[in-house]
Amino acid sequence: MQKQPLVSVVTPVYNGEPYLAECIESILAQTYENWEYVLVNNCSKDSTLETMQRYAALDPRIRVHDNDEFLSQFQNWNLSMRLISPQSKYCKVVHADDWLYPECIAEMVDLAERNPSVGLVGAYRLAGGLVDLDAVQCTEPRRHTVVPGGELCRSVLLGMLSPFGSPTSQLIRSDLVRARSGFYDETVLHADTEVCYAVLQESDFGFVHKVLTFTRVHEESLSSRTERFRTIRLARFTFLLRYGPVYLQPAEYEARLKQVISSYHRFLAQSAFQAKGKAFWDFHRTELARLGYPIRPLKLLAGIMLECLDPRQTFRNWRTARQENRKQKDAGQFEAVVGSLVTRGENEKAQPVSSPAA
Repeated sequence: MQKQPLVSVVTPVYNGEPYLAECIESILAQTYENWEYVLVNNCSKDSTLETMQRYAALDPRIRVHDNDEFLSQFQNWNLSMRLISPQSKYCKVVHADDWLYPECIAEMVDLAERNPSVGLVGAYRLAGGLVDLDAVQCTEPRRHTVVPGGELCRSVLLGMLSPFGSPTSQLIRSDLVRARSGFYDETVLHADTEVCYAVLQESDFGFVHKVLTFTRVHEESLSSRTERFRTIRLARFTFLLRYGPVYLQPAEYEARLKQVISSYHRFLAQSAFQAKGKAFWDFHRTELARLGYPIRPLKLLAGIMLECLDPRQTFRNWRTARQENRKQKDAGQFEAVVGSLVTRGENEKAQPVSSPAA
């Protein structure tokens, strides 16, 4: 154990009662022994704090931080990262509704120790619940365990599937965490993905070709809420604008930018046939304008006409609309969720951004 580098495991929590114990038990079951576990309670209204304190009394490696005031999701995430030990070499975020397989930390640390240039380690993950029950959700850099950071980010920006997964499926070098005053950019909706582009400017990406983590997907999880709103479209556009000039050549950046703008308008044209609510359109209209690329009415109209001319696509749009309508059992609740994403934290105290991971 003394030869093992210290790993800081971090779990920021808001109302994590349903799943927190299972999450903590998965850390206690790790084959890797030299870790500290920082549990951060964000003013939960259930028994989250009591659960934390019960486990902290059983294992001295567990410590609890109880927030004095409620923080927004990313504020709480950043606070949690600032609480890691100055002696830790690696940092492992685990969301309170997720868990790790017993060999997770050992496998990730082993890869990082064998490859000092690696700053971010990923792995396969399982996603269970309402979306893709027990399906592998992460696409690996095939045939490689280490990929140069710039090469990987370039491929992702050009349209390759992302291997980043979620914070639970990653291990980060702690010096990269400490180098940023706010590790997660609180202005970006998918800040957990954005930070991958940031840290890979100065490090490489490692990938363990094993299933090491489980991501729980349920109605109240952040991933479920953002999926209803299709926020990943906006996020990918944001990442291209921010990091395209860093990782792409000027000519390929301009070509990719035109492609993404066209694809975005086609996506919006399809959405016009899928009974999207007012909040959906307000979100995309407002955020695209904020990025400096407002919706182009003529391009949107052209996309809608193309949809109408394709009967197969029209049928798919109709079927998608029916499926989404079945999911929206409570239209008022859906509008409230969408509205909270539009304001991005302005009303954090009125309702949490996500459940256990908040």
